Amino acid sequence: MPLEIATSDVLEPASTFPELGLMSADTVFKSDLLRSMQARGYIHQITHPAELDAAAASGIVTGYIGFDATASSLHVGSLIQIMMLRRLQQAGHKPIVLMGGGTTKVGDPTDKDQSRPLLSEAQIQSNIDSIQAVFAKFLAFGDGPTDAVMVNNADWLDRLGYVQFLREFGVHFTVNRMLSFESVKLRLEREQPMTFLEFNYMLMQATDFLELERNFGCALQMGGSDQWGNILNGVELIRRVDQKPAFGLTTPLLSTASGQKMGKTVGGAVWLNADLRSPYDYWQFWRNTEDADVGRFMRLFTDLPLDEIARYEAMEGAAINDAKKVLANEATRMLHGQAAADAAAEAARVASRSVVSQPICRPMRSAPQTSKQALF
Repeated sequence: MPLEIATSDVLEPASTFPELGLMSADTVFKSDLLRSMQARGYIHQITHPAELDAAAASGIVTGYIGFDATASSLHVGSLIQIMMLRRLQQAGHKPIVLMGGGTTKVGDPTDKDQSRPLLSEAQIQSNIDSIQAVFAKFLAFGDGPTDAVMVNNADWLDRLGYVQFLREFGVHFTVNRMLSFESVKLRLEREQPMTFLEFNYMLMQATDFLELERNFGCALQMGGSDQWGNILNGVELIRRVDQKPAFGLTTPLLSTASGQKMGKTVGGAVWLNADLRSPYDYWQFWRNTEDADVGRFMRLFTDLPLDEIARYEAMEGAAINDAKKVLANEATRMLHGQAAADAAAEAARVASRSVVSQPICRPMRSAPQTSKQALF
């Protein structure tokens, strides 16, 4: 595309794009993909919902989610994104796992009050090597039309010279639009500095989507609702520059029924890698799900049929503990395998019997407090 672009090629705030056709709460979908995602509670926002629904009903849609390599393991907060890729593949479509070898060098400012620590290239590559094995537990990789593929955005971002990047992509974005995004506004409102390095992140993410569209026919970017602005950038960039279909879909940001951020506990992050959190501790995390979250988490994080989940969700009193054990077994089996899930459940049974059988060695002066963490 020539650099002498018209004013209409510059991306403005999303409110100026009525053609987005955002989804309403009572939208009825025809495609297996969106009907499944809607029924299981994955959908928060969709751009061009009718168009995406038609595309998913008539052929294979290639979609992606990006994962920056800021640590040696992903945590449970990222699991909903992995499950979205799984649902995409289960519905007969093609998932792309995008490793952020390039974007990690900048750091996503979304939902952060301060800049992320800058990692060396060696640290980033080590994190990618450690992270990537998890995806094979949830996705089938290969060369088939719906097999998952994994790519690294360092492959194209590292090749871009600064002037080339600005001339090819910077011309499509206004500072006005970039300042309108929540990640930027919140940082400025809190009088927390945002570096120029971080300010470029949203352009890099839009570039990723364009690159994946051109090389893999990728038409869908998914992510958490905090990524909505960044996703819109990529959708509109593709539609304006390449005149190709492009869609965005976000999930709700997850928190527990009591308002705690998903994936965080008093003991720290709930890591997915077994060397950072054992299968037993992972099982216990799900076993200690709040009563009100059991059904929701079963829909999001297991493959259990919806009618079976409804029966578990209807349980009350002590019976809900049986449902929690099923959730723990299913979630642990999916990540660590059946043997590890069985071993964790058995270890919990043994530990529970041990606690119950311990004699009371001293008189109680007051009523004992119930532990917040159940062993079994």
